[in-house]
Amino acid sequence: QVRLVESGGGLVQPGGSLRLSCAASGSFFRIYVMGWYRQAPGKQRELVATIKDGGTTNYADSVKGRFTISRDNAEDTVYLQMNSLKPEDTAVYYCNGNAWGDVLRTRHYDSWGQGTQVTVSS
Repeated sequence: QVRLVESGGGLVQPGGSLRLSCAASGSFFRIYVMGWYRQAPGKQRELVATIKDGGTTNYADSVKGRFTISRDNAEDTVYLQMNSLKPEDTAVYYCNGNAWGDVLRTRHYDSWGQGTQVTVSS
């Protein structure tokens, strides 16, 4: 099982910055991809950014150039640095992790954190 705990959300003015963190714990072999998703009121959950354990990243077009995802493989932690925040970035941000439970890859986990609120408003 993989447990994900997010932190770092809050209220920020337009143009400001926030840094989200997500720490993984539990019993697993390797988390091969971690990512951030968000869900605004009345909208579907959408991809923000993902990062593989080798460092390959993927971003939604709406956040490219403003957000940066990174991870610490030794600590099983993923970060999302959000700059130049806009009101439309307001949402609950969820951490996601896909992990193998064992070295033979017989067990797979797709886990979600509880979410952290980001509000961009003046």
